[in-house]
Parts: sequence; C-alpha cells; structure tokens
Amino acid sequence: MTDTGSLILLRTRDVEKYRQLILDIHVEVRTQFGLMKDSFNAVERFDERLTSYASRDGWEAVIALQGDEPAGYIFGGPLAVGSLWWSTMRQTPPDDFTRETGTRTFAVQEVLVRKAFRGTAGAGASRLLHEKLLAERHEERATLLVDPTRSDGRLKAVYESWGYRDIGEQQPFDDSPVFATMLRDPLRQ
Repeated sequence: MTDTGSLILLRTRDVEKYRQLILDIHVEVRTQFGLMKDSFNAVERFDERLTSYASRDGWEAVIALQGDEPAGYIFGGPLAVGSLWWSTMRQTPPDDFTRETGTRTFAVQEVLVRKAFRGTAGAGASRLLHEKLLAERHEERATLLVDPTRSDGRLKAVYESWGYRDIGEQQPFDDSPVFATMLRDPLRQ
C-alpha cells in the first residue's frame, strides 16, 4: 500500500476539469474487478451518470493525488426536494424517511481508488476521501449504494465500519445490480 499521508485531497465542483481523470480511474478499477463487460459500467453509461450528477446543485468531488499521480476520487450531492433516490427501494420506508428538503440527505454517488492506494479494514485513500467530502457538508445524514455481492461482502463491511447501516435494497437502473442501501445518521461520527 502507498503512504496515504502523502496524498493531496482536492475538493472541486468543476467536473469538466477532472472528467477524463475520473473516467480513466473508472475504467482502470472496474477492469481490475472484471466489471467493464457489464453495460451498467460501460464508460459511456458512467459518463452519462457523471454528467447528470454533476449538473445538480451542491454536487462536488474530492480528488486524491500523490504528486501528479491520481489515487482516486469520490463524489456526490444532496438529494433535492422530490428526489427519486428512494423510489426504487424494495422495502417501503416510512413516508417521513424519504422526505427530502435539499439539505437533509447527502448521497455519496461514487468512490473509487486505484489499487496501489487501497488499504485494509477501512483504512487507505477511500476513507480519507470519504471523510474529506463529508467534513464540510451540512446535511443531516449520508446515504450510498453498494453491491453486497462484490468482494464477498467486504466492501459493505467497510462502509459499516464507517458508521453506515443497511436499510434495504434497491435497483435504480434496469441493468444495475441490486444494491444494499446504506445510511449514516448522523452525517458525522
């Protein structure tokens, strides 16, 4: 593992400046896990989602760099009033649970770290990126989706070690996996 103490974490809302870096990391990491053959992970589909996410108010990313070497990224944004985030839940949550105000829930939409910068047991660049992104957020809680079948459930366990809990399942796209829906409430722990 590379020394994560030497990483520079850059907060940005400028998707155009970092689009190619994000796409390159997406392809590299997902190829390593054999996921690029899935239509959901095709670079064009991912770029469409990135464009959609980045067009929303409050979206931001944190890019990790070691010198000129990119280590990874994380991005997300607040759920707006009328957000469809909860609409594909397989379990029906209480009405008040899904009420979004634009400042209630922050959705972590993507976090990817290159192999040399991954740690174990929740350490490494992904944890640094995650905490940096949430540190300046003002929402009450955070949510993310994770494929519970990947890495024999280890990735889901990492998110649980960061304070997230499993609240159900959803499949937001016809060709996406069935994700575990995770919630961290309160936002900072």
